[in-house]
Amino acid sequence: MFTGIIQAVGKVVEFRASRLRVTTPWSLRKGESVAVDGACLTVTARRGRQADFDVGPQTRRLTTLRSLQIGSRVNLERALRVGDRLGGHWVTGHVEGTGRIVAIEPERNARWITLQLPPALGPALLPKGSLAVDGISLTIAEARGSRARFMIIPHTWKHTSLASKKTGDFVNVETDLLARYALRGKK
Repeated sequence: MFTGIIQAVGKVVEFRASRLRVTTPWSLRKGESVAVDGACLTVTARRGRQADFDVGPQTRRLTTLRSLQIGSRVNLERALRVGDRLGGHWVTGHVEGTGRIVAIEPERNARWITLQLPPALGPALLPKGSLAVDGISLTIAEARGSRARFMIIPHTWKHTSLASKKTGDFVNVETDLLARYALRGKK
């Protein structure tokens, strides 16, 4: 489990076949879970402040990880430990698909970002609800159909990979866990 509070931004050092190597500020243990742009991955090897992850075919299909290149910035969060503060929302790291950035609009020192998500995720989008975007816990300001709009504060803009995104880019999305279970109960 994760919170969606990004702890670091790493850079892709290598990505060949299914092996992803990323810089991290931590000395991670082999077998540890880390959310990389919101996708829960397992550390398979480490080299100092670099960690290797295997990226399986299903993860490549469902996420933006397939398009990472050397130098790409990625959001990183270590898995929760018992007793950790929960500052964001419950995030599993099980990315449900990708959304496309359709607008980035500045307002004073903040930014509005509008995402177009897959239609199947629309019912889980609720104003004041949560959505993990590239692993970042965001509060939905407006939701209409399968579009969601967010206010991004300067801290989030500066301390995540969002500053490197532009209109048309794709991001990993995971809807709120509680909303998913509530919707499942209605079926």
